[in-house]
Amino acid sequence: MAAERGARRLLSTSSFWLYCLLLLGRRAPGAAAARSGSAPQSPGASIRTFTPFYFLVEPVDTLSVRGSSVILNCSAYSEPSPKIEWKKDGTFLNLVSDDRRQLLPDGSLFISNVVHSKHNKPDEGYYQCVATVESLGTIVSRTAKLTVAGLPRFTSQPEPSSVYAGNSAILNCEVNADLVPFVRWEQNRQPLLLDDRVIKLPSGTLVISNATEGDSGLYRCVVESGGPPKYSDEAELKVLPDPEVTSHLVFLKQPSPLVRVIGQDVVLPCVASGLPTPAIKWMKNEEALDTESSERLVLLSGGSLEISDVTEDDAGTYFCIADNGNETIEAQAELTVQAQPEFLKQPTNIYAHESMDIIFECEVTGKPTPTVKWVKNGDMVIPSDYFKIVKEHNLQVLGLVKSDEGFYQCIAENDVGNAQAGAQLIILEHAPATTGPLPSAPRDVVASLVSTRFIKLTWRTPASDPHGDNLTYSVFYTKEGIARERVENTSRPGEMQVTIQNLMPATVYIFRVMAQNKHGSGESSAPLRVETQPEVQLPGPAPNIRAYAVSPTSITVMWETPLSGNGEIQNYKLYYMEKGTDKEQDVDVSSHSYTINGLKKYTEYSFRVVAYNKHGPGVSTQDVAVRTLSDVPSAAPQNLSLEVRNSKSIMIHWQPPAPATQNGQITGYKIRYRKASRKSDVTETLVSGTQLSQLIEGLDRGTEYNFRVAALTINGTGPATDWLSAETFESDLDETRVPEVPSSLHVRPLVTSIVVSWTPPENQNIVVRGYAIGYGIGSPHAQTIKVDYKQRYYTIENLDPSSHYVITLKAFNNVGEGIPLYESAVTRPHTVPDPTPMMPPVGVQASILSHDTIRITWADNSLPKHQKITDSRYYTVRWKTNIPANTKYKNANATTLSYLVTGLKPNTLYEFSVMVTKGRRSSTWSMTAHGTTFELVPTSPPKDVTVVSKEGKPKTIIVNWQPPSEANGKITGYIIYYSTDVNAEIHDWVIEPVVGNRLTHQIQELTLDTPYYFKIQARNSKGMGPMSEAVQFRTPKASGSGGKGSRLPDLGSDYKPPMSGSNSPHGSPTSPLDSNMLLVIIVSVGVITIVVVVIIAVFCTRRTTSHQKKKRAACKSVNGSHKYKGNSKDVKPPDLWIHHERLELKPIDKSPDPNPIMTDTPIPRNSQDITPVDNSLDSNIHQRRNSYRGHESEDSMSTLAGRRGMRPKMMMPFDSQPPQQSVRNTPSTDTMPASSSQTCCTDHQDPEGATSSSYLASSQEEDSGQSLPTAHVRPSHPLKSFAVPAIPPPGPPTYDPALPSTPLLSQQALNHHIHSVKTASIGTLGRSRPPMPVVVPSAPEVQETTRMLEDSESSYEPDELTKEMAHLEGLMKDLNAITTA
Repeated sequence: MAAERGARRLLSTSSFWLYCLLLLGRRAPGAAAARSGSAPQSPGASIRTFTPFYFLVEPVDTLSVRGSSVILNCSAYSEPSPKIEWKKDGTFLNLVSDDRRQLLPDGSLFISNVVHSKHNKPDEGYYQCVATVESLGTIVSRTAKLTVAGLPRFTSQPEPSSVYAGNSAILNCEVNADLVPFVRWEQNRQPLLLDDRVIKLPSGTLVISNATEGDSGLYRCVVESGGPPKYSDEAELKVLPDPEVTSHLVFLKQPSPLVRVIGQDVVLPCVASGLPTPAIKWMKNEEALDTESSERLVLLSGGSLEISDVTEDDAGTYFCIADNGNETIEAQAELTVQAQPEFLKQPTNIYAHESMDIIFECEVTGKPTPTVKWVKNGDMVIPSDYFKIVKEHNLQVLGLVKSDEGFYQCIAENDVGNAQAGAQLIILEHAPATTGPLPSAPRDVVASLVSTRFIKLTWRTPASDPHGDNLTYSVFYTKEGIARERVENTSRPGEMQVTIQNLMPATVYIFRVMAQNKHGSGESSAPLRVETQPEVQLPGPAPNIRAYAVSPTSITVMWETPLSGNGEIQNYKLYYMEKGTDKEQDVDVSSHSYTINGLKKYTEYSFRVVAYNKHGPGVSTQDVAVRTLSDVPSAAPQNLSLEVRNSKSIMIHWQPPAPATQNGQITGYKIRYRKASRKSDVTETLVSGTQLSQLIEGLDRGTEYNFRVAALTINGTGPATDWLSAETFESDLDETRVPEVPSSLHVRPLVTSIVVSWTPPENQNIVVRGYAIGYGIGSPHAQTIKVDYKQRYYTIENLDPSSHYVITLKAFNNVGEGIPLYESAVTRPHTVPDPTPMMPPVGVQASILSHDTIRITWADNSLPKHQKITDSRYYTVRWKTNIPANTKYKNANATTLSYLVTGLKPNTLYEFSVMVTKGRRSSTWSMTAHGTTFELVPTSPPKDVTVVSKEGKPKTIIVNWQPPSEANGKITGYIIYYSTDVNAEIHDWVIEPVVGNRLTHQIQELTLDTPYYFKIQARNSKGMGPMSEAVQFRTPKASGSGGKGSRLPDLGSDYKPPMSGSNSPHGSPTSPLDSNMLLVIIVSVGVITIVVVVIIAVFCTRRTTSHQKKKRAACKSVNGSHKYKGNSKDVKPPDLWIHHERLELKPIDKSPDPNPIMTDTPIPRNSQDITPVDNSLDSNIHQRRNSYRGHESEDSMSTLAGRRGMRPKMMMPFDSQPPQQSVRNTPSTDTMPASSSQTCCTDHQDPEGATSSSYLASSQEEDSGQSLPTAHVRPSHPLKSFAVPAIPPPGPPTYDPALPSTPLLSQQALNHHIHSVKTASIGTLGRSRPPMPVVVPSAPEVQETTRMLEDSESSYEPDELTKEMAHLEGLMKDLNAITTA
């Protein structure tokens, strides 16, 4: 009553708070269902609360006997009181007209005079209590089993037996399991009193331990089950006096496998007999059980083990071991512990509206794993499209209707028992509309996207509310012809679209949309009929798959054609895998069966089949497992050893064959033995499969025997071990004491070994089972070796040369080791000279074969020309990668001139080297070869994926990530997948491609306040990698910044509007004063530049006429004009030789300026080689200087030198006018030929000119982006070059490739190596020393230069050429004077 009053008080209190919560707010239709809390009602609606309705008592399993009375208890609580009914085996009992069965006032079932016979068992069965409350619902109890014990039947009866005094005896009496509790024993027809020495096992068997004279007599068992007692046969037990001789151990009662439920008691029987009397001990899973200190473990009389209150931890394998000092026997049994179903999570009460979806949760545990079924108001829930079992045990109800209201129960059951738990579902009415206008029907409802399993609906606002910002919408949908309707709500106010998921393909659905405002729900739109797209039909699982073993190495798998599928089945793929491994193999099959050969013997395999049609692979079948047939063992037993016990017996020990070679269950071992002198007379002995030793007795004295052992399976005998010999003793020697000292010990030292020999002890009457040899440097205890008793010498190997060793020898037997004998020896010195090293391999090459394989080849100069290996040499290949830097070398040996290195990382540079070893000689490592493995698809997804919202743009998010840790190549792109449903198929996700050098991406126009899921996939040139884990991000809620159609430019958080409409070049605002100053500077510089250009142009035009004449003469000479051929030969070129050994190189600071002051061109050898080119100079020296950058390659330089057959030249700048000031010598490290040193004569046949044209043309393909002009020169002697200093211009250099270069002269160099030398920049010269004035020759305008080139074909007078040559000679004399000064 107190519990009832507490329940009522709790009910009234929860109702009060429920009413308060309902007054505070209302709930929009279609929101999530409320669980076990306040009912989502609005003011004015009737309040409904959950009604307590549950069982106070439930029936339990009961055992009864015929003719007795039984009560099955049941009591339920509810207001009002429930009506109680009973079901038997699923059918309601009619208790009104039943004389023997009646309903008690509390709801219990009373059965009087239980009826039970062989053919009539009306009372035995499963009973269930059913409680019903009108207008509320029905609940059912757990089911209870009523068992009626049958008539007594003896399956075994006691038999006459005898027992030695002090030993144990058992008397069997087994009846049907239901009657075991009713069994008792009689001795000499008097009730037998049980005690610690005489016990009755749970099976009814009587165990008498430590038998005495008083235990003799006649025994019988009696079954008293309510009727007349039933007696077994009588059996006489005789107790014999102790014969004082030994007898073999035998089990009278062995433990058998048992199954018990948690909380029950269990007895594992174990009774053994033998003389001496055996002691019993127990082990569990190879651990000894302590029965003395444990409260739950008790060792019963005779040796049986009793375990009280069994738990799951008690399950396992138990071993009963009987030992009497002479021999040991053991037996084992498995104890399985089961558990009744228990609820980890029970269903909870739920409030819901019509058309909603709900889930009742139910989580259970038990052993065996329970099955779960659901009951609604006492009736079984049959799964359908709207009632689904999800996540194994949960019940999902879709599209609620009023009739779904009631009590739902989760019933869990297994072999042990069953349990139930329930909850109530209340369907609420929609709140009535408050005073105010309701919205009209939404307009233009259309399906904007129709797929196989989802449909996207869109609509326009109702005509009554054109803006519709505060309206929410509910979409109701159902299958055509189905009255049950489901609902999907929009995620935020004003949203006018929704996506309906989890639809069926090729199915017609009816949709309607309703709008809600603060006053309530408005009108419904007209029904919209939409059919989903048909889905590509793939084959279903192949039915009736079965497999059977054909032989020890083959299995046949068979199946039938799948029932489902669109299109003809093209073929099947059979997958199979060895049990316990994760490597699955497959084979293509065109028929309905296949035999797989080459399998392992007696090994379990699993198989599954997948059917293929034109659309692709279908659904896989369930796995079927089958084991290949057993076979004879393929290997002999292991570790065979012999132990001579005495003059007539030898003990044999062995181990089973390796598991992979047993090929089945080992059923026994066959031992064969024979005398060594009579090999044809073989004796065989068979032992059980669990026995690993055997004592062979009855042998002759002093005789050598051979032994071998073979393993057996049911298929036959496997290979036997090699014959092993042992010799019996001549007589039964004394082994009560240790052997005496050996009679002698001799040692003979070698370089790395010592030969030890000895003679046995003088006393031959003591057993010697072997000798122990101890040795070590300075001490004999470092190493110990034991040898057979027949051995007389031993060689100790692997010793150090020139070392003093102490050696000891002791004889031993089973008692222990005897007195040692000592000796010492010094090993000989090692005088073998170190071998000379071999030549390392040459020509090591690395050939890339795949992403993880490189073939290494090499040549060996120490081999003959045909490179054939005829000796025992081998090669060691080592390799490593420099990433990470501390990577260690890996090594492999090879006996050929190549090696395949596998297991490498993709897209990784490796270095390889090889060494050769022959005997004790080895080479050094060869020169290294390098190779980079091919790329592979990424094997890991992009990492560190994060999603953030963009500030100021709530509909825009920014996805950031890092490249995959295992990119396996250059990442060429990423694909971003995103969706609002993380469980959607991947082809339903939206994708965004991103280029590979980007690690961030913006996604715009997302829905506000909506969770999105993002995945990223990387790709390289080989394909796509795996996807990253889904990252969830909810877009922020709507803010007041900007309307839907307006988008502000993304200016960043630090953006400020420009001042006065102008910004500085760096982006910072400038004042009007700064702007005016900048304008003045620009105008001034421009005016000065124009004035300088005009002055230079006037100066150049004055020299144009004479300059053109000189150039025409030079071009004519180079073209090889026949008219002046003789004159040109008479003109000698000036002596341009410079004695470089006399030049003095002055120290000067290095300059950071990357551009040389001047560049160089190769010098011609005679007058015909001189090709004047117009000098076109700007006021900006950098413009001229930079027009020479990077146009010469090493190939062109070497080709030029090779064709001329001369040494590499020294590049030297030269001007057309003598300098007015002395020029300081400056070291040059970057010397370059002029990029524009093209001759005006392009049609002459001089090979030098051809070379110049070729290397100039090739130079145009060089990368012009390099910052330093470099000349590729063969290594040679450092030379000194000259540079004309010039004042650096204030502005940055500009490049004009159209300007021709200054003609430069160079001279043939000495026969020394030339190093590349940088020319000091003008800027550095200006800082280190005062600038020196230099006369710079001016150049004509570009247009004038072009005219000169076009006029190069015009004739020149001979005297003009002579003047030009004389002018050059004068210039060289001035240059020589400068250098000597």
